[in-house]
Amino acid sequence: MSWEILLLGMFGAVGWYWYAGMQVREQAVAVGRRACTDAGLQFLDDSVALSRTRFARNGSGQLQFLRDYRFEFSDTGDNRRPGVIRMLGNRVEWVSLDGEWQPGRAASVTRL
Repeated sequence: MSWEILLLGMFGAVGWYWYAGMQVREQAVAVGRRACTDAGLQFLDDSVALSRTRFARNGSGQLQFLRDYRFEFSDTGDNRRPGVIRMLGNRVEWVSLDGEWQPGRAASVTRL
């Protein structure tokens, strides 16, 4: 009977992770669309793809998921360029519109 409870708990944890991830993904799509619109760019495919997940601490010291989402945009309408959205929990950390964010390179990063 105890293995059944453990199995049920594992299914619950996986379900929670999936549901929370879908909510954050939807938010990342909206953020990418808004960042591209604000920069006069075209947000392509109306989607983002999860590229990396890990744990990180927020400003209060709580452990949260840190997720990087990749997307593509166009500045001319004839090309595809990479972009990245980093989310800590359900909060946007930064958006890069050149795919290669580096600390201190504020010209290509939109903080939201």
